[in-house]
Order: sequence, then structure tokens, then C-alpha cells
Amino acid sequence: MITTKYVNYKQVLNLSGFHLIMISLWCTLIAALFHYFNWQWMVIPWVPVALIGTAEAFLVGFKNNQAYDRLWEARKIWGGVVNSSRSLGAMIYAFETPNEELGKFDLEDRRKKIIYRHIAWMYTFREQLLVPSEWEHIKVEEDQLKNTDLKRNRLIKAGFPDYGRTSIFLNKYLSAEEVELQPHYKNFATYLIAQQAKDVNELKNMNAISEFNQIQLQDCLNEFYTLQGQAERIKKFPLPRQFASTAFVFNIIFIMLLPLGLVNEFAKLGDYGIWASIPFCIIIGWIYIIMELVGDYSENPFEGLMFDIPMLSICRSIETDLLQMAGETELPDPIMSKNGVLV
Repeated sequence: MITTKYVNYKQVLNLSGFHLIMISLWCTLIAALFHYFNWQWMVIPWVPVALIGTAEAFLVGFKNNQAYDRLWEARKIWGGVVNSSRSLGAMIYAFETPNEELGKFDLEDRRKKIIYRHIAWMYTFREQLLVPSEWEHIKVEEDQLKNTDLKRNRLIKAGFPDYGRTSIFLNKYLSAEEVELQPHYKNFATYLIAQQAKDVNELKNMNAISEFNQIQLQDCLNEFYTLQGQAERIKKFPLPRQFASTAFVFNIIFIMLLPLGLVNEFAKLGDYGIWASIPFCIIIGWIYIIMELVGDYSENPFEGLMFDIPMLSICRSIETDLLQMAGETELPDPIMSKNGVLV
């Protein structure tokens, strides 16, 4: 997530620097050919170019609106994880029935086991969401462009030592037996919630909590299943490619035609007008490219790029809250933004 009040030039160039160079070369080439060779046959009237640009603006606007909805829904899902996690921690330590047979330390150990497993679930859930899907930039460019996005965007996060260390958190918060089970489950996060339900049921059977308390805790665990399923729906179902791909192709067509129509209009001002068309052509084309890229990157909020939901920061915040509820005094440091990016 970008945290600066305004997007700075480094972030803009990081996103669209290559595209800006290509647009500049294309616009300059057309102007040079028109000026030096007077190739009148290659220019086209401005009206059809303007019509294509108007249609493309509507299409890109629709795509960006849908991409924002996906991004905002993802943020609301993780907001629900925050609220439900705090509720789980509060209920675990608030619910208790007198049971002389159950030792105080045994009950405390069982509570901490549930809290620790939930922290492990959060980091596991986050790691599963970061696995590249077929249509995401990380996966596509990993196969075609040698990790361009990995270098451009995840490089910014290289200063965060915990970014790719979920295995360390699992060893810290899970028993050795549970850690060894991870490779045997395709969806380990689902398994962890199932284990939580078994432990809650065991507390009820031991009369450590009432049946009503068990129902409330199980409802909270069911909410985590719901939130996990909602996030997986966004992760595993892309913005329909017929919309996303069409907007991209039409954008390329418009930018290719743009200098062919613009240079003829500026040529009416004289020879200097031909060269003056270059910066205007670059600005118009670059604006359309930026609109396209903003939507293209926002539609996948779990890629691990600088435009994503700050899942690591949210996990660390919940981890701190739950550890404090458990009476822990050694708390992890909060995740702070780095280079204007919060992860």
C-alpha cells in the first residue's frame, strides 16, 4: 500500500517509466518522418482518433471502477479479520466456568495454544494469498520478462525481514507436530481453523466453558472461514479477462493512432508545430497508460506488490493485540512504511 500523500515521481516512473520511453520514441518517430519525408499518406483525420479515445476512456473508467471494488473489498475482508481476531482473543480469556478438576495453569496453556494457533493461521493465510495466480503480473513476468515486477516492486520491500518468513512464525506459534503436518495439506489455513474448533469443543467437554460460550466461539471461527473464502474468491477469480484485455488492446491501438492524427493538426501551425506535437502526444498517451496501469495493478490486491493490501502490517497489529491479551510482555515491533510503501 502506498502511504505517501501524493504519488512521487519515483513511484510513477517505477510504474510507467518503460511505457513513457516507448511512447516518446513512437511520437518522435512519427513527427520526424512527417517533417523530413513529408509522408502525408500516413496521417489520419483527428475526428476518428478522438472518437476512439473517448470510447477507450469509458472502457478504462469501467475497468478501474471494478478494480477499485476488488481492492476495497479485499481491505474490508482483512478489516473483518482484525475485528474477529480481537473478539476471539477477548472471548477466550473472558469465558470461564468453575471447574476444580481443571488446573489454572492447564487452562492458561490451552488458551495460549488457541491464541498462538490463530496467529499462525493469519500468517499462513497471508502466505497462501501471495502464491502467484496464472493471470497476475508476478506470475506472467516470472515466465516472460525475468521477474520485472519482482525487481521493480518487491525490491522496495527488501528491507522488511519478516516479509517472507512465515515458516519462522509457524515454528514459533505451533507445536512441532503441527508444523510437520503443513506439507500434507493443500490449504493449511483451513486445517488450523478446524483444529481450533476441536480445541474449543474440548474446553466445553472439560466444562472449562459453557455450551453457549462454545457456540459463540464457533461462530467466530466460522467467520474466519467466511473471510478466508471471500479473500480466496478474489484471489482465484480474476477480473474477467474479456474486459481487462480489451481495455489494454484498445489502449495500444489508440496510442498508436494518436500521433498520426495529432501531428497533422499541429502541422497547421507551421514546421515548429510538428515538433510541438511531440510533448502533447506524449502527455496524452501517458495519461491513458497510467489510467490503464492503475486499474491493471489494483485488480489483484494479493500479489505482493506495492499496490496491495498491507497484510503483513495487519498481521503484526493483530499479533501484538493477541499477545497482550495473553499477558505477553515481549511484543514484536510494528511494521512501518518504507520508501512510501506499507506491506
